[in-house]
Amino acid sequence: MKKRVRRQRILILSLLSVSIFVPVILFSIFTSSHVHKGLVEDLTTIKYKTETLQMMNSIEQEIEKELKEPTLALYKNETFVSDENVKSLEINETFGNARGTDGGELDKNQTRVQSVPFWPYGKGNSRKLIAGERDVQSRTLGARDEKVREIKDQVIMAKAYLKFSSQDKNSQLTKELKTRIRELDRAVGEALKDSDLSRSALQKMKSMEATLYKAGKTYTDCPAMATKFRAMTYNTEEELRALRNQANYLVELAARTTPKGLHCLSLQLVVDYFELQPEEREFPNQQKLHDPDLYHYVLFSDNILASAAVVNSTVSTSSEPGKMVFHLVTDELNFLSMRMWFLLNPPGQATIEIESIANIDSLPSKSVLKKKYSLDPRYFSPLNHLRFYLPEIFPALNKVVFLDHDVVVQRDLRGLWDVNMKGMVNGAVESCQKDYFSYRRMDMLINFRDPFIAKSFDVKSCTWAFGMNVFDLREWRRQNLTATYHQYLKLGEEKRLWKDRSLPLGLLTFYNQTMALDQRWHLLGLGYESGVGRSEIERAAVIHYDGHMKPWLEIGIAKYKSYWNKYIKYDHPHLEKCNIHA
Repeated sequence: MKKRVRRQRILILSLLSVSIFVPVILFSIFTSSHVHKGLVEDLTTIKYKTETLQMMNSIEQEIEKELKEPTLALYKNETFVSDENVKSLEINETFGNARGTDGGELDKNQTRVQSVPFWPYGKGNSRKLIAGERDVQSRTLGARDEKVREIKDQVIMAKAYLKFSSQDKNSQLTKELKTRIRELDRAVGEALKDSDLSRSALQKMKSMEATLYKAGKTYTDCPAMATKFRAMTYNTEEELRALRNQANYLVELAARTTPKGLHCLSLQLVVDYFELQPEEREFPNQQKLHDPDLYHYVLFSDNILASAAVVNSTVSTSSEPGKMVFHLVTDELNFLSMRMWFLLNPPGQATIEIESIANIDSLPSKSVLKKKYSLDPRYFSPLNHLRFYLPEIFPALNKVVFLDHDVVVQRDLRGLWDVNMKGMVNGAVESCQKDYFSYRRMDMLINFRDPFIAKSFDVKSCTWAFGMNVFDLREWRRQNLTATYHQYLKLGEEKRLWKDRSLPLGLLTFYNQTMALDQRWHLLGLGYESGVGRSEIERAAVIHYDGHMKPWLEIGIAKYKSYWNKYIKYDHPHLEKCNIHA
């Protein structure tokens, strides 16, 4: 009896369970089928971007035997200018495959161990700050121009569809594409970031979106689209390569050419010079020229305005201008005009000497200076190699600061005389760190495939920069480094050991004789698009316009010119006559 009652209870409970769970299961199946149907319907409304991406993927995967593509060499990375080469137009291809330093490894005998972090204007690691600021700037700029880049991509895609539909010129879609392209071009203009865009630009962007969606629906022939895109890529690469070559040539040509305003200025000054009486042609305080206890600055230049900017900026930042002595050496052609300029515009309390290279009798071999070691006149100019004869030119001096004529001084440089050279001859800022604006390796400038070079020098040794250097002339004379310079110069006549310019010769001559200065003493990178920021410039004691884009040329970078222009008297009558202005 009990077993029968138990079976009935189990049966009843089973029926109740079925009656409860079956409706729930049926309802869930019904709901999921409707959700799936809704999702499928939503897929048909996806915008043109997804469809375009799918089409591009199919283009990449599609392989046609009859399709004629450009040679693979056109797509190799070597055909494009690398980031490292873009940094300076003066650095071309490297000599060989010698491996360089990554900025972290140095030879145990290299002078970086003797680094003097002397900086009298505060503490802090400037290199880390510079690298960090550049990272923040790059991330910020990437976020600011997202819409601008998207609009440009839309225009490129529209032009691709337009070329694909060129056979049907009168179709409604063709006309619509042309209209949308014109609208977006006008709306964007020269905008570089999203904040420059107007509301109408964003509305036109949505209209272009709809038009591109129509085009994607109309032209579904993926093989034909692949052919069109590859042809466009090939043509664009060829145009880009030609434009790069042309731009490089024009920039180099402009850098080698003296502006007509400077020619005019030189002629005006020469005329004025010959109108002076003999006693009016002399500079005051010439007794200070040989006093080793004063601050002596050396400058070699044939450019009047560049020399004026260096002298004016150095004097204006000094707390003791009366103890400053400038030794300016120029060529015969600009000697009289250079003297006349500084007679008309004396450097305040500082003393200045203007000398012609033709009048320096202490040079051991003038024939060496006249030899042409380069096709570029800037590099075989005797003035460019005078820096290797400083002890002979200034026999009474013990220590000098050498300045290139394309620098601007922003802080008092007296602290350089307090640097302990520790037996080294040359004090300079290093340029072998990869986060530095003017990064260079030894094998970028010197041929390490030559057995003599490979044996005598370490490819991983740190490079440094000319432009602002402290030279201990007593130690230079003791080690007779001018003779070392002549030795490498003679070797370079027999075979090509280095690139044009004086820097490679300096790296060889002062090898293991260079003291590393704090990076903030000398900042390079203002003569090309290096990405130097305002904060880095304001921290530096000396800023250097190394590269082709000098501030006195029209090709100079506008955002950096103001630091140079403020030391030029553009209201001077001679500058106004010669139409020289900021």
